[in-house]
Amino acid sequence: MGTWALPTLAILLMGYGAFSARLQTTPITQAMVFVTAGLLVGNQVLDLVDLETANRFVLHLAEATLALVLFTDAVRVDVGRLRREARVPRRLLGVGLPLTIACGTVVALVVFPDLDVWTAAVLATILAPTDAALGQPVVSNLRLPSRIRQGLNVESGLNDGVCVPLLIIFLTVAETEEGVVQLEPVRVILEQIAFGALGGVLAGILGAFVLRGATRRGWITVTWQQVIGLVTPALAYGSAVALGGSGFIAAFVAGLVFSAVMLAGHAEPATALAEQSGELLNATTFLVFGAVLLGPALAELDWRIAAYAALSLTLVRMLPVLLALTGTGLRAVTVVFLGWFGPRGLASIVFGLLVLEESALPERSQLLTTVTLTVALSVVLHGLTAWPGANRYADWYEETSEGRLLPESEPVPERRTRHSSGRISSVAGDPVREQDG
Repeated sequence: MGTWALPTLAILLMGYGAFSARLQTTPITQAMVFVTAGLLVGNQVLDLVDLETANRFVLHLAEATLALVLFTDAVRVDVGRLRREARVPRRLLGVGLPLTIACGTVVALVVFPDLDVWTAAVLATILAPTDAALGQPVVSNLRLPSRIRQGLNVESGLNDGVCVPLLIIFLTVAETEEGVVQLEPVRVILEQIAFGALGGVLAGILGAFVLRGATRRGWITVTWQQVIGLVTPALAYGSAVALGGSGFIAAFVAGLVFSAVMLAGHAEPATALAEQSGELLNATTFLVFGAVLLGPALAELDWRIAAYAALSLTLVRMLPVLLALTGTGLRAVTVVFLGWFGPRGLASIVFGLLVLEESALPERSQLLTTVTLTVALSVVLHGLTAWPGANRYADWYEETSEGRLLPESEPVPERRTRHSSGRISSVAGDPVREQDG
């Protein structure tokens, strides 16, 4: 990565950490800081990073980060509660996500006429997952209706795993010579899903039983409780990949199983180190993203890529959300709010790098450039609008809901949320008439 890359990374992490609490009350997000810093230390300005050897490093870093994030997101999912209050995330995932991929595919075919339909679907799927951490004030502002906050948070936590098999399907078919579904792609897809789920279940059960048994007998220190919580997603990811499955599906399934076996209230404290490690890796990933990917991508920018990036964050996201939420009773302001705050981030970076490094698509470099610039645009636009947008929506909600119950209201239990600074805090459950403020 270069002689001065590691010292530079350490200094930047220290510097951000020193001001992290102050920055939480400004529109300047963690991702914006590290992407900008990465762009400066990359080959566009200071040239402290060796781009020839960096792509593979970025891929491994981003994969590890996404696996940890998926695991800790899954640990925080209350499956029983989600079944009872799943209307918004169910619509966003079950209807909105497929429509987003379909809309993104059509727009890609129009903007990039040289792409075939399967390659266009690959691009659309890479950019379909959302990243709530890039708009953290939206999911952590207690003045917002809990149903809306949790809907966006659950959508972000689940859509990465949902998109993995879809990406495998489209990529495998796109790489076949005839461009049609054959038995081999179907076999690969089934293996990815089945072995991924198997690796996740086994790792989640093993990690939880070891932790529960050793803790009950007093055999384990507090430090090593955290270590087991950290290595469980590593075991899930590594086992699934060794079997030929998806490590990302495994990490998410492991989090669900780990949480279920550990029982309510015991899983999250044991994964604090995993959550904090994921936060550190997330910051590092965006720093290296700015240094390694964004600089070269800016040199390749043209009007088609710029147009697709803008459409991906607006039409491609907002129209499917509008259609998905039709009939839910949510006000137009809420639908627009949910549609806009679908930032693209970590999962898109990982998927784009996987396509570049491990596929044979002739358009893979063009796809990565489009993904990189879309994520960079999302970091800026969603970062700048998250704080004022959340507060303005909260003001509207409080004025509108005074004295009556709106469809946006939904009670939730106390739970922890992951802040962009890595700080973990409790979120009080909301009363029947939303009074998060």
